[in-house]
Amino acid sequence: MTENLPYGRETMYAFRNILIGACLISLLIIPALTAQQAAPAPAPAKPQIPGMGGPAFVSPEIMPNRQVTFRFYAPKASEVRVNGDWPGGMGIAMTKDSEGIWSVTVGPLAPELWGYTFSVDGVRTLDPRNPDVKRDGMRYDNILLISGPESALYELKDVPHGTVSMVWYPSPTLKMAARRMYIYTPPGYENSNTRYPVLYLLHGGGGDEDAWNTLGRASMIMDNLIAQGKAKPMIVVMPNGNANQVVSQGYGLGRPPARGPMPAAPAAPGAAPARAPVQAPYEGSFPHSLVKDIIPYVEKHYRVIANKDNRAIAGLSMGGGHTVSATNNNPGVFGYIGVFSAGIRNVDDNVKKQFAALKASGVKLYYVGCGAEDKLALEGSKQLVELLKSQGFNYKYNETPGGHTWFNWRIYLSDMAPLLFR
Repeated sequence: MTENLPYGRETMYAFRNILIGACLISLLIIPALTAQQAAPAPAPAKPQIPGMGGPAFVSPEIMPNRQVTFRFYAPKASEVRVNGDWPGGMGIAMTKDSEGIWSVTVGPLAPELWGYTFSVDGVRTLDPRNPDVKRDGMRYDNILLISGPESALYELKDVPHGTVSMVWYPSPTLKMAARRMYIYTPPGYENSNTRYPVLYLLHGGGGDEDAWNTLGRASMIMDNLIAQGKAKPMIVVMPNGNANQVVSQGYGLGRPPARGPMPAAPAAPGAAPARAPVQAPYEGSFPHSLVKDIIPYVEKHYRVIANKDNRAIAGLSMGGGHTVSATNNNPGVFGYIGVFSAGIRNVDDNVKKQFAALKASGVKLYYVGCGAEDKLALEGSKQLVELLKSQGFNYKYNETPGGHTWFNWRIYLSDMAPLLFR
């Protein structure tokens, strides 16, 4: 007996059978198709850094063994070199790969804060992959820090940090309504009523108020020394020693103002007046402004201990000359004095009298530092030391390898700061 199914039910069973058959066929066909498509896909292109072009890469790449690889993307360049301020670092040739990336590995480099630039077909340029840049006057360089015991004080550490402020102050001595200086206040200054000693820290020729904090790593050095208990908490004032500048170059005000030549003398009737260049009236006047403008401003607006034994001054090169001038002409103002890569050359009776008065004022420490290969300042530094010795000063002389460089000036600050206000 045959069962008669409704039309809809017959259709449903037929569709089910067709579907099962199709699934069985697909199990046989799909693996074959997959095998035919198993050829490897092309490798994806290297990602690009937005706004830079070219493949992504790292420069500089610092290895654990202190070797450093520099890279620069210039597919159309004929020659690329790296110029670094480490020994043997100038004019190092780089090699180009198939993607147009030039590279070279140097080192191992000594632990230090090093600067470098590239030369691309003879044109000096910065490393666009490295945002760390320093400015020294009108010169810009990339920087890299090689870690190690010698550079530990220059590194950003997980310690309490002070504050660096850019402060505008009036300078009636220089006939300027406002000039700018950097002021470092130690960790905890804002949240206490404590009064602090002050170090006035002066830059060299070509520098400005930005130099000691950027090139000298002054705030890092002070943070780390204070955290280690090696230096007393202190305020550090970093002014602009160029008496013709309102503010550092690069601030957006253009180059410092230059005074034009002035008439030398009355000319004969009917003749054009003779003109000769003259020194600006503020030439050499910064040390006077430091004592008359800056110190009173700091002692009015900051919680300081306003006496000689809690005032220190130190400067490098030109700033060392400013230091000698400010202290010799104002005995009794500073209790601690530091002269880095500077000195004296003509020791006459007047100079001897000035140093005798300075000694009698109660200077607690006179620190002198200079590089053994510093042809600009070594002789003058040694003459200064001999005078200090003959006058009976409590002094320290630190002669280090190298020349007239920030490598040494950072060392001198690191060495002198723990000796202050003891």
